[in-house]
This record gives sequence, structure tokens and C-alpha cells, in this order.
Amino acid sequence: MRRIPFPWLITVMLVVFSFAGCGGYSGTATVNGNGPVAPYITTPPANQTVTAGQTATFSVAATGTPPLTYRWQKNGADITGATSSSYSTPVTTAADDGEMFRVMVSNAAGNVTSNSAMLTVNAGTANSSVDVITYHYDNGRSGQNLNETTLTLANVNSTQFGKKGEFTVDGKVDAQPLYLSQVTIGAQKKNVLYVATEHGSVYAFDADSISGTTSTFLWKTTTLGSGETTSDNRGCGQVSPEIGITATPVIDRARNAIYVVAMSKDVSGSYFQRLHALDLSTGAELFSGPQTITATYPGTGDNSSGGNVVFDPKQYKERPGLLQINGTIYTTWSSHCDIRPYTSWVMAFNADTLAPTSVLNLVPNGSEGGIWMAGTAPAADAAGNVFFIMGNGDFDTTLNASGFPANGNCGNCFVKLSTSGGLKLADYFTPHNTVAESNADLDFGSGGGILLMDLTDSGGTTRHLSVGAGKDALIYVVDRDAMGKFNASTDQIYQEISGQLGGSVFSMPAFFNGTVYYGAVGDALKAFPVASAKLASAPLSQSTHQFGYPGTTPSVSANGSANGIVWAIENSGAILFAYDAADLTKELYDSNQAAGNRDHFSGNKFITPVVVNGKVYVGTPTSVAVFGLLP
Repeated sequence: MRRIPFPWLITVMLVVFSFAGCGGYSGTATVNGNGPVAPYITTPPANQTVTAGQTATFSVAATGTPPLTYRWQKNGADITGATSSSYSTPVTTAADDGEMFRVMVSNAAGNVTSNSAMLTVNAGTANSSVDVITYHYDNGRSGQNLNETTLTLANVNSTQFGKKGEFTVDGKVDAQPLYLSQVTIGAQKKNVLYVATEHGSVYAFDADSISGTTSTFLWKTTTLGSGETTSDNRGCGQVSPEIGITATPVIDRARNAIYVVAMSKDVSGSYFQRLHALDLSTGAELFSGPQTITATYPGTGDNSSGGNVVFDPKQYKERPGLLQINGTIYTTWSSHCDIRPYTSWVMAFNADTLAPTSVLNLVPNGSEGGIWMAGTAPAADAAGNVFFIMGNGDFDTTLNASGFPANGNCGNCFVKLSTSGGLKLADYFTPHNTVAESNADLDFGSGGGILLMDLTDSGGTTRHLSVGAGKDALIYVVDRDAMGKFNASTDQIYQEISGQLGGSVFSMPAFFNGTVYYGAVGDALKAFPVASAKLASAPLSQSTHQFGYPGTTPSVSANGSANGIVWAIENSGAILFAYDAADLTKELYDSNQAAGNRDHFSGNKFITPVVVNGKVYVGTPTSVAVFGLLP
């Protein structure tokens, strides 16, 4: 046998082989000793099990001469844009259970296809403990959801995120939608979106079943009595053409109830305001409801008789959202525009019986003082004290020995009410020029106030602060333990910031990760950091977009302190924006970016975005638009 001298002479053969039956994947490849090495899957995709509302990620590891290309398939069909070594599904629902995913890996020498991995979707939700039961997420009205695990700084963009569809309804959605996870309806558990309309209806929608436009609902209830209609607009265009449910309801999961205030009128022209408690699973009336709302209070002010001011249901609307503290539901009342006679009412009702338990009038011997706050909601602290800002109205500059208005009129006040033993004015702040502001319709109460978390100042003292602003474009920071009351010479207040908001405030700020976010009329969305229990005197960052009337009430989604996103809506132009919470100059997304009007929706007044469980919900004149990760 002839010996071949070194170096060896290698005869290269082209080898064609099949992987069928080898490791659960198959393919063809051509190998040339001097050419590219065909791909080979070293780690195939594994089966994935998730909870409904989560995303699933399938990954593959492969060797071979670069570049390798990837093409993922679901149930045998190519997935558009899925061309990397891993693929993350959109947010899952029960309908995704049993889907099969595989990937083809290719290069110049050939290709190989992986085995199919199964997706198992269990009942429930990724954020199973995340509910939105009240306006702006919590009784402090922080506007933050810190349990959002799906939406991130990386995937909120016009390529991966957009409008998924709309739930159509029978009237304007002026109230913020609410959300509950895993509600038992029939024999199934559902994630439910609750929507109230100005047509007096309340809907329950399957929050996970949205694709395109749908009017399919789990249940629908009308709050109108027999022979009744919704109210006309009472000669005021603020809520028009009809008034039904304007205020954001509140949900009590333990009582299985959603509490709603609705306005209506009958054929004789009589008007009604009623408190309803509806079963979360069926929409049926609970607790022998509804409760027709009537009230009187000692005083000689507008619409008084026999030494009492009288609540006339046709003169009012429940504009601010409802507040629940333990077993009590609180309502606060605005007028229709500034159409007198009206005064300033706060009412409390038993959550188990709907019976009235307490009433307070804050302008009992004068007029006006309506509670609007741009449709936001009163706040409450852990001790059960209630905080809100009143609109323009009579204020008595003569004070009693305790520093309270001598005649009991506290129009244009930022108030603190105690609730133990009934409603009572416990403290307040009003600007030194409060009378002039009210007379000029520059009321403090055009915007809402939020409560900040406990903060420690530079001297080591724990501060309990609240922040609010109104038409005068000043940011007022009050100490809730000593609000400052009234001084004719100067504002005796914890902190006051001027010259930083570009217009009046018809909105509520949000608070996240030590920062207050404000969106005034005709102004950018601005971020004011908090340090040593003081707001920065100027914003740290601001958006490039300026928001028209009525400004914007932002919401914040985050996973703890990570992936903070500030969501804001241009009401007049109907645009949803998403910004990096750490730097508002970084716009992640807006609903005008996608081609072909893909993400457009109709505008409405005082819209507040609701972000929960991977979706953003936006009220419109005829629907709730739903945004989320795209397929």
C-alpha cells in the first residue's frame, strides 16, 4: 500500500445528510470541507407554560457558519418579523393554550428546522393581584401602577405597540374605566373592564378579548328608572348632549359591588341623582338599591328654605370620582357650569345599605364653591381624612378664633375633612388673594390634588404633603398636618412654585419614583423631582409636545422602579403619548406615528389613560380604545 506523504492530500466530498429523527428536528445541509458549515441546533425550543396575561419566550441555540438567519412559525405559519434567535409572544389569553412554535435556522450551506414546542396558558393573569378599583389607581391619586410587567421601555414603540381595537358603547365615556382580574362570571373567571357611559349604562367587557371593533360584552346594565331618560345638558356644554354617569365609579371587591352615581329625569321633567351598587358578576342592583340622593344642611345660602340649604338634583352633577374609605362611599358635587343657585356639597353613604350617613356643605351661607377638579377625584390618607380642592365661591375673610371662616363659607379652598364621627372641616388652605381669584373665575379648584408618600425633609422630619394647582398656574405644596389656612398678606404654605407651568391646570399630576409630573394647558408635560421633601423649583425634563386644552392628566406604569413609562393624552387632538419616566425628552410612542391611521381614536374631554396588565385603555365619545403589544 502506497504511503501518502505529509501534508496529507484530502479529497473533499460533498455530503448530503438528513436530520430526520435526530433530536426532534430535521433539515438538509451541504458541507464542504473548505466552505461554510451548515447550521446545527444545539438547544431546541422548550415547551413554555405561562399564566394568561403574560408573554412566553421561545429560544433556540444553533451553531454554523455566520450569518445565521431565523424564521419562527406558529402552528406551521410564519410569524411576521420573528427573525431572531428568540421569539416572545404577545400577551397571552386562554385562546392561545396549545399553540405550537418552531424555528428554521438557515445559512448559505443549508437549513434546519427545530422541533415544535408547545405553549400552555393557565387561567389567571400575570398581574393577578393588580386591580384598578378607583380613579388614578389609589386613594392618594398617585396615578401609578407599579405592577406592570408586560409593557417596557424596549417594546413600547410603533412597531411593537399600537391600537388593538375598541369596545363600543352607547354614550360618551367621561368616567375612567376600571379593571378587575379574575372575576367569576358564569362558570368562568375573566379579567374584566368596567365602563360607565353618559347614556346611563354600565358595561362589563372581557378585557382579554379585543380584536378590531366589538360591541360584545359580558353584561350591560342601565341605571335609568322606568320611563326615564338621561338628563339633558341643563344649558351647559361641559357635559353634552346628555348627562348620565359622569364620575368615575369605585369598586369594592369584598362586597362584590361597583358603586355608581347616575343622573336621570322622568316625563314630568323631574331630575334625579341616584347611588347604585351593581353586582360585579351580573350587573344586578345590590343592597335594595338604588338610593335616591336628597340632602339638607343648616344655612341661608343659595337655594335655602327655613334655615337650611337644600340639594336640588337638577342643579348638580357628580363630576369628581367616587371615593371609598372602609365601609363608606363619599360623593362630591359640582354644578352645571356656574349656573346658580348652587353651593358646595359632600355626602357619605353606607356601602352595605346605600343609606346616607353624613352630609357637609362648605358654602352653607353663600353661593358657589362647586367641586370640579377636572373630573379627577378626592384623595384620602391612611387615617381616613379626605382632601380636595374647591372651585370659586364665597369665602369669609373674617376668621374665627381657630382660623376658620366665621360664616362657614370656604369657597376656593384646598380642604381637609375628618370622617370619624361624620364629615367635618378639619383644616384648609386658600391663597391670600382668594376673593379676587374667585371674582375673576381664576379658581383654585380647576385641577385636582394628589397626596405624596411620606417624605423626610433636610432636618429629619417626616412630612405629609399634597400637591395641587389651578387656573392661576401656581403649584401649591401643602403640609397636610398644617395646611396654612388664610392670611390676607401672604400665603402661609409649605411650598409655592411660580413661573414653571405654562398655563392653567385642568388636570391632576402623577407621582412616581420621587417625581411629580404636571401637564398644564398649552404647556409641555413636565417632571419635577422631589428631594428632602421639596419639589424642584424648575422641571428636570419636559416633553417636546405641548398639550392643548385641557392639558393632560398623566398615568405611570412601571415594574417596581424599573421600566417607568409616563402615559399622557392630547385630548383635543386625540393622541396617546408614552414617555420615558426618567427623561421626558425621550418619546417612546405616540398614536400618530403608525402609517394609515392605524392607531387613531376619537378625542374626548378629561381623558385619563388606564394602564394595566399589558394594555392601555382610553375613553372616547363612543367606545374605549385599547392599546397593547401587537401580534
